[in-house]
Amino acid sequence: MVLKVSLIQMNVEYARANANYERVQRLIEEAVVENPDVIVLPEMWNVGYALEKLNEVADKDGRTTKCFLAGLAQRFHVNIVGGSVATAKGNAYYNTSYVFNREGELCSEYDKVHLFGLMHEDKWITAGKKMNRFVLDDIPAAGVICYDIRFPEWERTLMSKGGKILFVSAQWPKERIEQWKIMLQSRAIENQAFVVAVNRIGEGPNGEHFSGHSLAIDPLGNILLRVPDDKEGGFTVNLNMGSLEKIRGEIPVFSDRRTELYH
Repeated sequence: MVLKVSLIQMNVEYARANANYERVQRLIEEAVVENPDVIVLPEMWNVGYALEKLNEVADKDGRTTKCFLAGLAQRFHVNIVGGSVATAKGNAYYNTSYVFNREGELCSEYDKVHLFGLMHEDKWITAGKKMNRFVLDDIPAAGVICYDIRFPEWERTLMSKGGKILFVSAQWPKERIEQWKIMLQSRAIENQAFVVAVNRIGEGPNGEHFSGHSLAIDPLGNILLRVPDDKEGGFTVNLNMGSLEKIRGEIPVFSDRRTELYH
């Protein structure tokens, strides 16, 4: 089976939700011309890291985003890994990811677990406490957000139940982009899984530069797609899911684990 995935690499306008929703809609409308099975968005695409303005711009209970993405998924009959958005739930704020299937049904909701202190995310955002596993077109998958990839034990836990694709959404700055590439390849190799990672482009509120460098990587760590830096658009790649079982059969790392020693 071949799964066609479109990576939406895009600029995110600071604290301008309406402009960002319009941009996402346009980019998805352009991407579906390639007839993808899955569309993937970057991190915090609704308002960027407008942390000090969350009381004004966060999506309350994710209602706007869920309605928006569900409608697009149903309209185009496509699975959407919705990156993440700033949400307000009760008196707290979260960095939340939503996944929708082709029928526009919510498959997964995930609040980012590992918060990035360097951007003061931990001062404004509440950390999640649940895993993010889901199934798209009968393929088990998992999703993480940006800083999560620095915790390989988290990805191993997520993928240990048979996950075949790890989706990553990020706002990863250009100055550390080489680490991004190395860690994503490592996560693919050690979990014998495809990794699809989408990063934003553009400028952050404090002068940060995000260059994109979105990637699709096979279970051997080979780069299948590297999106050009600083280029906006939808970029499509084919994932040959049949190759995964052969790779896992040759080197059965999951069955060879000694979990009784991992404490």
